[in-house]
Amino acid sequence: MKKSWRRFFMDCLKCSPSTPKEVVAVDGEDNNVQVVERRKPGGWKCMPYIIGNETFERVASYGLTANFTVYLVSRYHMKQVAAANFVNVYSGVANSAPLLGAFISDAYWGRFRTLAYASVASLLGMVVMTLTAAIPQLRPANCSPADEEAGQCVGPTRPQLGVLILSLALMSVGSGGIRPCNLPFGVDQFDKTIESGRRGLASFFNWYYCTSTAAIILAMTLIVYIQSSVSWPVGFGIPAGLMVISITLFFLGMRLYVYVPAEGSVFSGIAQVFVAAYRKRRLELPAKDDVVGRERMLYDPPTASHRVMKLPLTPQFSFLNKAAVVCEGDRKEDGTPANSWSLCSVQQIEEVKCLIRILPVWPAGLACFVALAQQWTFVILQCLKMDRHVGPHFQIPSASVPIVALLALTLFIPIYDRLFVPLARRFTGIESGITLLQRQGAGIVMAASSMVVAGVVERMRRDSAVAHGGLYGSSPLSALWLAPQLVLMGIAEAFNAVGQVEFYNRQFPEHMQTIAGAFFTCSLAGASYLSAILVAAVGKYTRWLEDDNNMNANRLDYFYYLIAVLEVVNTLYFLVAAHFYRYKGATSTMEVEPKEGSEEGEPARAQGSTGEIIC
Repeated sequence: MKKSWRRFFMDCLKCSPSTPKEVVAVDGEDNNVQVVERRKPGGWKCMPYIIGNETFERVASYGLTANFTVYLVSRYHMKQVAAANFVNVYSGVANSAPLLGAFISDAYWGRFRTLAYASVASLLGMVVMTLTAAIPQLRPANCSPADEEAGQCVGPTRPQLGVLILSLALMSVGSGGIRPCNLPFGVDQFDKTIESGRRGLASFFNWYYCTSTAAIILAMTLIVYIQSSVSWPVGFGIPAGLMVISITLFFLGMRLYVYVPAEGSVFSGIAQVFVAAYRKRRLELPAKDDVVGRERMLYDPPTASHRVMKLPLTPQFSFLNKAAVVCEGDRKEDGTPANSWSLCSVQQIEEVKCLIRILPVWPAGLACFVALAQQWTFVILQCLKMDRHVGPHFQIPSASVPIVALLALTLFIPIYDRLFVPLARRFTGIESGITLLQRQGAGIVMAASSMVVAGVVERMRRDSAVAHGGLYGSSPLSALWLAPQLVLMGIAEAFNAVGQVEFYNRQFPEHMQTIAGAFFTCSLAGASYLSAILVAAVGKYTRWLEDDNNMNANRLDYFYYLIAVLEVVNTLYFLVAAHFYRYKGATSTMEVEPKEGSEEGEPARAQGSTGEIIC
């Protein structure tokens, strides 16, 4: 029985070699045969395992990190600003890791194996984190309230800090594999060539984001409450147990999954376009109106799959078009390139252009998240100095207050989809109401507004705290005063963050969907790093964040106003970047994005057999 289970597990890690195979390609040089399984996509049969895995993983990961700032301050005796920076750095690492995970998944392991290994790594990190709360020797000694107020608490030793960093490193490895692969792996289970598969896929996206948001809300309420009011070891142990359930569900569906094998690194294809264009930099391209010349001189075969949008040749970044010029000896007898570093297809070149066009837009989304990131650090610290009571006996955990932003996002999306989009469609004629870039721009404006409101509320909180108890006093203001800025943050996220996810998934080439997901998490990572740098710079050159241990002695309101000014500058930058952006499949900057699926499967014209020139 033990041997049978082991073979069962290893078969699935190897793309289930026990199932029937189909020969799809033969390498002419060494006669290696590439095979994929003939299994029919299971669709919704696989979803209880995939969505269940994602739901429990979200509860586990957010349950550990949502209250992490409070854990560092209360149990590791870190200064408040230092704890906020520590969380920013960890968030940056955890959100940068998916880029590496996406590369490994696409080039070597495939999505299933990447998810399997990453889930185990994440579980190990959660176990180590739980041990830091359960074993007194792994964290600093407890500190009395008097010593805490006087700043006399002893911080962590190097070994203790090392164990904490080890747990975070393991969880970062886990997030690096889980975040970019989970959603695409679910998409792999649907057959997008049939109507029922497309309907199921659309429903899958809805359920995926619905359950993910519900999982985060659960983590930020029940799990955070247990950590703050019952026990830190129990509050950390529950997420670790949920991660075990997540992994178990994931492996239970192994016999139903479709396993898409790794296709090799997408980065090598990008490099090939630049190398080929450089080698042929002295060649002349056919004139724009010379259609016959273009057909004869440029290598433009049909796409490998009818599900890939056939991209037209565009004049933007025309120096790259030279990589498709067919020179004498560039092609084999069967018409394929003799050397991929000397000849690239028009499709390959246009896909690289898609990436180049996206790059100037990406920093604007990153800067927008700097404002949104404050809800997970300084907002929580503000709550510690405010009245969080609901009734005479219940006190809301400070880490649960940012849930207002999530609730605002969850409630606003149906309003946006059912009311705003149809109304906007009447005026713009665009199927989605507004373009993808217009949606992101609206989010940036909302983020700037939230920082202005945050500055006003923080000034009120600080003045009332000082008036009632001096610099070390607490404000009698209710923590619900933070709700307006959090609602604005949630709406900003509904516009910008969801808009970014859709933008990257629709504008990235189809075979780079894993990279598209990682690109979004890199925006979160960059925002965390930028926020940490901004906090450090403000603390060094101003007195706004001078006191690491007392928010009342600082001028956090000025810091919020500074971010608001930066968001205004970011808005101006975004307007310039959006003005020059050209959507995938569009032939001019004045053209809005093509309707999804309108050009998919468009047959390419045949490549002329006499189009070779002497280079």
